[in-house]
Amino acid sequence: MAFSREQKNLAFILFIVVIVVMVAVKIATSLIQDPVAEKLKKDQVVKVLFVIQDDEGAALCSEVFLYYPDSRKCAVIDIPGNTGAIWRSLGRVDRIDVIYRDRGMGAYMDEIEELLGLEIPFSISISQDNYGRLADYLGGLPVFIPEPVDMSDGDGGRWLLPSGAVNLDGEKLRDYMEFLLDDEDEASRDERRLSAFISFMTKLKDSRADVLDKKNFPIYYSCMQGNVDADGMYELLEVISDFDANFLTTQTVLGSERLVDGQKLIFPFLNGQLVKDVVKQKVRMLITQDSQDNRRVYVVEVLNGTYQQGLARNASILLENAGYSILRVGNADRMDYEHTAIINHIGNEAAGRTLGDFISCYNIIDEAIDLASESEEDVDFTLVLGGDWDGRYVRGGFGKEDSEAKD
Repeated sequence: MAFSREQKNLAFILFIVVIVVMVAVKIATSLIQDPVAEKLKKDQVVKVLFVIQDDEGAALCSEVFLYYPDSRKCAVIDIPGNTGAIWRSLGRVDRIDVIYRDRGMGAYMDEIEELLGLEIPFSISISQDNYGRLADYLGGLPVFIPEPVDMSDGDGGRWLLPSGAVNLDGEKLRDYMEFLLDDEDEASRDERRLSAFISFMTKLKDSRADVLDKKNFPIYYSCMQGNVDADGMYELLEVISDFDANFLTTQTVLGSERLVDGQKLIFPFLNGQLVKDVVKQKVRMLITQDSQDNRRVYVVEVLNGTYQQGLARNASILLENAGYSILRVGNADRMDYEHTAIINHIGNEAAGRTLGDFISCYNIIDEAIDLASESEEDVDFTLVLGGDWDGRYVRGGFGKEDSEAKD
């Protein structure tokens, strides 16, 4: 059968069109990038918001997991459910966990990002039932319970937990997260929920070979909901489950308690600026190359070297919120110190620099303690507050270059 000239030309044009389409598809496909890989590559520190929700869809516990793959160090920032503020998504003062219940994960992430001063690209939510299933799949979650628990849950059931080192299965995990003793407050229950989450992440790490097995992973993935697909979740868990449990630290958002509309809310100190500063410090600690164990809690004494009353007490609250242990608060040997100073008693330059960065004080003096004259509870650092202390920072960031002029 002979083809006309017009038919041959049409066939040739169609062939060209097919070739062009195929080339365009190939180019477009080659430009498609894995969004999880791109975000992991872009950010030094991996940030994931984990939310454990109850049967009604409310947030039982909310934890921001920070992980730096190069050092394998990680930190967990605990967000108490009764953290209070004027939340933009609600347009009113309320508990932060109400946002998750009423506005969903997207608005909740936005508010937590604003609270912490962090961009958090990944989220994972787990229902309470699925949390129990995951605990069972992982062989239980080990926790320590100081006293046995035997009490009613208020709905005809009972909370029964033994004391000591306990391996929680799924059913016991629910009891552990829900019970509240008569002499406890909400903060005590939040601490238990944080402990359970730390145990969960540790077991996830210990069982990562099983979790990341291609045949097993769909079972684990079915218990989680995230803002990434199955492949993205696999890639994310593959990265964050490789953390070093010896370098895991925790930090809870703290603040002053106030009663608002019958609710006891925690309002972060300094209008939320302190928690942002503490989180920045945590991130710096993750990426530091210092070989010192970042789990160490440094002991500080705070001395007021001015005539302004209350400075040392307020400064001690700031440092406690940043994870320091305060041994003593008092007055310095005189009240006319012009410049704030940090006295480093242990010779750890990196730790002294971290403390200095937190309060913008670079007037750091190395001065070993005379052990013969000190009590058994020696301090690591002494902070002497001077006239340049504004209640949060050292004005002007007095530094080493000015050391010859220091007090």
